This record gives sequence, C-alpha cells and structure tokens, in this order.
Amino acid sequence: MRFFKLFIGLALIGTLIAAGAISTAQTLDETAAMQGPLTPEPAVAQASPSSGGTGETLTQDDINAWLDGYMPYALRSGDVAGAVVTVVRDGQIVAAKGYGYADVGKGTPVDPARTLFRPGSVSKLVTWTAVMQQVQAGKIDLDADVNRYLDFEIPPRDGQPVTMRQLMTHTAGFEEAVKDLISFDPKAAQPIGTYLKRWVPERIFAAGTTPAYSNWGTTLAGYIVQRTSGIPFDDYVEQRIFRPLGMNTATFRQPLPARLEPLMATGYPLASGEKEGFEIVVPAPAGSLSASGLDMAKFMIAHLQGGGPILDAKTAAMMHDSPLDKVDPASLIPPLNRMELGFFETNINGRDVIAHLGDTQNFHTSLHLFMDEGVGLYVSFNSTGKEGVVQEVRGQLFQDFADRYFPASGTDGRVDPETAKRHARMMTGVWMNSRRGQSNFIDILNLFGQTDVTLDADGGLLVPSLVEPGGAPRKWDEIAPFVWRDRTGHDRLAAKVVDGKVVRWSFDMVSPFMVFDPVERYRSKTWILPLLYASLAILLLTALYWPATWFVRRRYQSELRVAGNARRAYRAAGIMAWAELLTIGGWTALVLAMFTQLELLSGASDPLLWLAKIVAIIVFVGAVPIAGWNAWLTWTDGRKWTSKLWSVLFLLATVVVLYVAIVFHVLVLSTNY
Repeated sequence: MRFFKLFIGLALIGTLIAAGAISTAQTLDETAAMQGPLTPEPAVAQASPSSGGTGETLTQDDINAWLDGYMPYALRSGDVAGAVVTVVRDGQIVAAKGYGYADVGKGTPVDPARTLFRPGSVSKLVTWTAVMQQVQAGKIDLDADVNRYLDFEIPPRDGQPVTMRQLMTHTAGFEEAVKDLISFDPKAAQPIGTYLKRWVPERIFAAGTTPAYSNWGTTLAGYIVQRTSGIPFDDYVEQRIFRPLGMNTATFRQPLPARLEPLMATGYPLASGEKEGFEIVVPAPAGSLSASGLDMAKFMIAHLQGGGPILDAKTAAMMHDSPLDKVDPASLIPPLNRMELGFFETNINGRDVIAHLGDTQNFHTSLHLFMDEGVGLYVSFNSTGKEGVVQEVRGQLFQDFADRYFPASGTDGRVDPETAKRHARMMTGVWMNSRRGQSNFIDILNLFGQTDVTLDADGGLLVPSLVEPGGAPRKWDEIAPFVWRDRTGHDRLAAKVVDGKVVRWSFDMVSPFMVFDPVERYRSKTWILPLLYASLAILLLTALYWPATWFVRRRYQSELRVAGNARRAYRAAGIMAWAELLTIGGWTALVLAMFTQLELLSGASDPLLWLAKIVAIIVFVGAVPIAGWNAWLTWTDGRKWTSKLWSVLFLLATVVVLYVAIVFHVLVLSTNY
C-alpha cells in the first residue's frame, strides 16, 4: 500500500501543476528622507457618478467602505498576511488600499504607495506592452517567423514556424517548461538568453491551433524585444514603460536594487507560519516584476486610456481586441473567453473585460480592466493562505465587484431537458488539458492528471474536479447548445462539436490559454491505472513471497524444490520484483521532493535524475526478459498450475511497468523538462 500512496501523491502533484522584506516603518521613513518620495502622492479623486444597470455607483466612498468590509475578514479567516487593492476609473485612482501586513513579525502594514508585491504572471502584460511598442516602431512583425529576430533557431513543426502573434496568444504549440522556474537562491538568476538557449521545449501542437500557456514563450518574446531594441530587457522596460508612467517602484531586476529592497513585502505560505525569502523568477520576462499597488494603478490607467503615453491608440486597440481574422478558428471555443494580444478576456455580466492573473510561490495577483467602463481592479496577496484560499478570494473579489457595480441586465436561455441530457452524455470521458509537459519524465503526471467528465444523478453534466468554493461539485445548466453556465456562479463551460462528436471543451477562467482534448486510447488512465495498480500489487506480493518462503523453509528445514536454471530464474525474479518496487518508490520520492522544494526543480537535481533514469532503464527493461525466462521454465518443468499462473502474472506486471515508463517518457535520456 505504501507504493499505492506514493503514486497517489504523484497524482496530487499533477493537479497542483495547472503552476508562489520589507523593513520597519522607521526604516521606510528614513529611506524616504534620504531619497525623496519614490512615488508621487496618489491622485485619488471622487469619481463622477456612474453605475452599470441597477448596480451601486462606483465612488471613492462606496468602494472604500465595501473593500473595508470585504478584505480584513478574508485575510484573517484565510490566514493571509496582507494584500493591496487599487481601483481606477476614468483616469483617476478611486481606491488605493493596503490590508494586513507586509511583514507580520515586525508588524509592518501594507502601504499601497510604497510596499512592493510580486504580481507574478501579471508581469507578462509589461512584456507584451514592450512587444507592441516594437510592433508600433516597425521592428517586429506579429506574423513573421520569430527566427528572423533570434540568434538561435526555433525548429518548425510540420513546416510551420512560430510567430509573435502565436507567442502572445499562447498558441505556438510549446509544451510546459518547468525546470528553473522559481527559486529562493539569488544565484538562480541568469540572463534570459542563457535560459532560452539551453533547451527549446518541444512543440506538441500545430501552430496556432491550441492554447497552451507558456512562460518559456513569453520569455522568448522578452528576448526578442531585447534584440530588436538593442537594449537589455530590464533597462528597456524601465526606460520605455516605467519611467513614462511614473512607476518609480517598479522593476524586473532580481535581486532588487538597493533602494527598493527595504520596500519589499515578505512572502508567506501562511500568515501564521514562517516567512520565506525573495523569489527569483528565472524566466524573468514571464514573471519577475516587483511593484507597488499604486504603480500598477498607473499601468492600468495607461491601458484604459488608449495606451498613452506608452502606446498609440491604434496599437493599444489592436492589443486589447485582436482581429478574429488573424486567429486560427481551431483555437477558439465560442462563446468562451479568448486570448487577445497578451491580455485575456474575463468577460462578465455582458461586460468587455480583459485581464491577467499571476502566481509565484507566495504572491497571488489579478488585474482586470473593464474596457467600456474605463475601470480597473488590481489585487495582490503576499500569502497563499489556508488551503490555497487566496485563489478563491481573488476570483470572488472580481466577481463580487462586477456584480456590485456592473451587474448583468439579461437572463440566460435554457436547452430543453432531454436535449441537455443527450449533450451531457456526449461529453463523458477522460480529457487532458493542453498546458502540459510531454516529451520528458514530467509526462508521467499526465497519467494521473487526466480530467473525468461524467453525469450527475439527474443526468446532467458533472466535472468532479470543478468544485464550488465550499468543495461541492459545480452544477451546470445548459443555456445554449453545448454551452453550460455554473448555476451559482459566472463561469461558462462550452464544447466544440465536429461531425456530431465533442472534440474539445474548456471553461471561461482557463479557456484563453488551456483547453481539454480527448485522451488518446493508448494513454488513457481508464485502463492503464487499474492495470498499473494490479501490477504493483503483483510485484509487491512477489517480492514478499520470496523472503516469506525462505523463512518457512528455514523454520521447517525444507529445500527449495527447483534447481539449476529454474532456481536461478526464480531468485532473479524475486530480485527484480524488489528492484522494480524500489525504483518506482525512488522515482516517486524524487518527483515529490522536486515539486515540494523549489531548489530541486533545477540543475541541482540533474545527477539524481540521471541516476534514476539509468537505474530505471536497467531495471524496467531488464525485468521483462527475466520474468519471461522465469515463466518459460515454470511452464516447462512440471510445476503446479498456481506457479504457472503467477509466473505469467509477474511477466505481465513487468510489461505494464515498462509500457508506462516508455509511453510517459520516464526513460528519455535528458534532464530538460
């Protein structure tokens, strides 16, 4: 059973992957006195009355009162250290609020104007803005082969190159790159060119057809900006984006510049737990930004007001609403949210909303822009919280904000019950999400991470892994053919149907950058996992039978009834049973350790990975002929039928283990992943 638990642990890791010091107030005052204000005073103003539908009017007084009632309880009940929230409207800051602590031990409160948070992948919006500046300058063609801008080559797939448009919409086809993602070691930082050139992830999807979120692809885009502009990336964003916007606390540099280091919020898994150090995001353009809430408000205002002064209105409009005729229809599942050029849609209540989310190990962030309303909402937390509660809090904050100020004015339709049941049945099966590693040992997580779609007691659609905040499975109502709405929420789920068969589906919060496709039969967990668990049981019983029978023979002074080659095969089979179990256990322990200790998701684990791969090749491949030899001799020397049956079962068990290791790329001789 121990090995079964280890494999289950591996499965849990697969579900977790879909991918996070400031000093005392006295030190802050001293720093300000020496350097002068790092950030201008907030331009907080009373917004002119405006409301959406029958919603509340978004004013300074109302939003501040609402946030003050919302945030403190969310932080305390979730064991979250601190948060910053900024709200902008019509070019003005309506709210800039800090909650909780930037440093729990020192009691340092969050200051929205000065405390730095790590917005994680929200950093990508800065990188994509830099790309669009280069497009505007005529130095980057969105639809050209990116190899024209590089000093190394991205191989074609099916003759098709990668374009910048595909990078910005996460449809270049790259598999997930996990190695050297985040570290607490300052020495982990490296030039982005060095990071990119060591390994080009395999393109597992045809160009333009499949959204598959890629930190590596964003880093490639940042490198292209560096090469086309002739300016190091960190310098570029400071000169061309942060300085024009007055974002004086913002930087992509790692570690932080000395003047900003005292302003950095401390990251905590739990507010009640131990603090952790500054996180180094190795693919820096994809997530290394540090910035105050007030600076992020300035960034939102720029994008809400046509890009000025960092983009012209035409370029900003193209970025915010990319033309559909430039998008491969295969990558879309209407009417779900889609990728724009860097931003992704989070449309709600009939409003046009573009956004980005971001996560490091300890910081968790969201930025949403209500384009027609001229409103932006930014929130960042410096703790994951109890049971990852901030994921729910930031999502619910956005939805509750929209419902309060910009509620829906219409109602959904409804598909008749019998048709709805038929459509739900067509959805059933096992599916694999597109954001994944596949050409290396990380692929083993895809065996355990396959998503079930089934039916509830009433014959309706049920996706067990999609649950309400309270943990109960979501209820889905079909509101149009093959379009479902969460009964108690805003999310929609929709499917693409070709020739009467469901071929792809997704749901609003992930559809811009991740879709679910059918699992190939030869990789399906529905038959592989039962066989694998049975095989482990057979290996375990075989391994235990050998010492157990030795003890019995010793106790009763009896002899092993086989001799010669049969005895050697019998003993070799027992040794290989132990070797397989120990190898599987070692692999499981190694992968568990790598995904629970960031420092091990790096070159530091390469020696262990090489050892594990070599041992696995020797053991998994070698066990099959030894088991076959044992089975042949068992069937030809007149032993009883139980021995014959068990020898066949043992042979099949070794074949199953080898099959899984080959199909899911455990034996690939590479430490890139």
